[in-house]
Amino acid sequence: MLDGTGRPAFRADIGIAGSRIAKIGNLSRDSATTVVDVSGLIVAPGFINIHSHAAPAAFATAANMLRQGVTTEILNADGGGPLDIARQLAAAESTSLAVNVGAYAPFNSAWSRVVGNSDRRPTAEEIGQVTALLDRALEAGAWGVSAGLDYKPAYYAKTDEVVAALAPLAGWRTNFTSHDRLTPEAAYSSLAAIRETIEIGERAGLMPVITHMKVQGKDQGMADSALAMMRAATARGVHTAADVYPYLAGQTGLASLFVPGWAQEGGRDALVQRLRDSAARPRIVRETEEALAARVGNAENIRVLSRNKTVAELMADMGGVSAGEAIARVLEVESPGMIATFGVEPDLVKIMQYPDAAIACDCGAATRAAHPRFFGTYPRVLGRYVRESRALTLPDAVRKMTALPATIIGMVDRGFIAVGMAADLAVFDSASVIDRATYENPTAGSEGIRFVLVNGRVAVRDGEPTGVAAGRGLRRTRAMMSRPMSVSSLNLRLEGVDDGRTVEVDLSRRMLRVTGAGEAFEAMELGLLQVAPRWASVTGRLRAATDDEEAAFVLVVDESSGTVTLEIDGRSTRVYKVTSYSLT
Repeated sequence: MLDGTGRPAFRADIGIAGSRIAKIGNLSRDSATTVVDVSGLIVAPGFINIHSHAAPAAFATAANMLRQGVTTEILNADGGGPLDIARQLAAAESTSLAVNVGAYAPFNSAWSRVVGNSDRRPTAEEIGQVTALLDRALEAGAWGVSAGLDYKPAYYAKTDEVVAALAPLAGWRTNFTSHDRLTPEAAYSSLAAIRETIEIGERAGLMPVITHMKVQGKDQGMADSALAMMRAATARGVHTAADVYPYLAGQTGLASLFVPGWAQEGGRDALVQRLRDSAARPRIVRETEEALAARVGNAENIRVLSRNKTVAELMADMGGVSAGEAIARVLEVESPGMIATFGVEPDLVKIMQYPDAAIACDCGAATRAAHPRFFGTYPRVLGRYVRESRALTLPDAVRKMTALPATIIGMVDRGFIAVGMAADLAVFDSASVIDRATYENPTAGSEGIRFVLVNGRVAVRDGEPTGVAAGRGLRRTRAMMSRPMSVSSLNLRLEGVDDGRTVEVDLSRRMLRVTGAGEAFEAMELGLLQVAPRWASVTGRLRAATDDEEAAFVLVVDESSGTVTLEIDGRSTRVYKVTSYSLT
């Protein structure tokens, strides 16, 4: 078993009661209604995809994700998606969910709603409206703020304006995850883009996260410089993280990254009008070619999905026109997607090896795909980068898929195998796990993921989805802070009083007790302790004195707000405003 902490594997049985982990150890004397024999396999926490572009219609089966070992997806990546998070999650929960789903507060959606599709400067009142929309999304349970500043119209927002919209949200102690903005003014530099994301997070008081991190175009080979910026930020107290997928090509719209921002102002119809303008078109063609060369090198590195041809092939088909002209001709009649090669293998490996870089697929539940990451990301890491190239160790790779993404976004009850944690588990054969999806056959299923449990129910058995829909909507609270990953054996001791109720926690005595005001709970077994400055979380199982029933719990001690939050069986939550306490 690999518990997600990054520690070496160890042998143990796992006992599950309901949707939670109840016992870990030698359980040969215990009995259960269902026993799953996974001898010879690796048991890990379910993988958490913190950059999901899932199709809601695919949530009922999510077969492509389950067969990769993914049990949780966080939606609204790159700043897109609904602003009404409460409605979004309620809609998801009203249908069958094969995996758990949460959501980000989408900056791009808020900016577009308030400022529109124009390159103009918003008023202070409009900045406040953007803030209010994001704050409402966080109040509804969003797991951070996502942005795609490379995408129009959020592209038009100045750095100072983004900071002004986000700074009032610092009290949420959450994260800012951003698709970096590469601009002609900065010579399309990945390093400049990463620097901007860190600056925004630092000035706004949110944890900066470099999402689907890459070093593109002219900056290829400079991963060390990019990572040095992240290390420097963390060293000065701005903990900086990233997520990365194990491919050298990405997928997005053909116009998104190459056509200049001024030409896209006003939307697609305005772009088409400019392409048909004899004065504007030559400039669009020229600047498109400059962006293409700076970001991906040459026209052979871009495949237009609707045509199933590279831009270089389209140039030849159109009589030897330039790359910018070929793209312009395509965009005049359609707005297709593309797959573009952007990086080099040494940079990718260095980014994946960075301690605070999580694995995320930039994909999601889907029944069809054009990029192999939708069907192969996680097994590809385990097979190609752990077993074959040994770029990562197996414990660290699992940590990057489980506990690290959980702590980046603030989760407290998933990402680890411990008593009291949610029973989301991925079981795989480390000797055979591998991806089979390719750019030519992007929906080929992965191999080696043998069993997957979602909230204690078997969702994959012997490599095949069972059809069980045990997923849930997941919501963040103020007590769930984005934080560096830290699992501690240090003592947590808390004594507090709240309106006649006594709250006691003392890990040295393996004790948790809440008494008074008609309540009485006492811990039977403690699981995992996570710590951050003025904050701690512990899981386990407790017994209610009134009915002698045992249940899993998650306790969060938040010194900054003077509260203790006790969640029982992932459903019932009690918040104690502790008026006197000591936390050591």
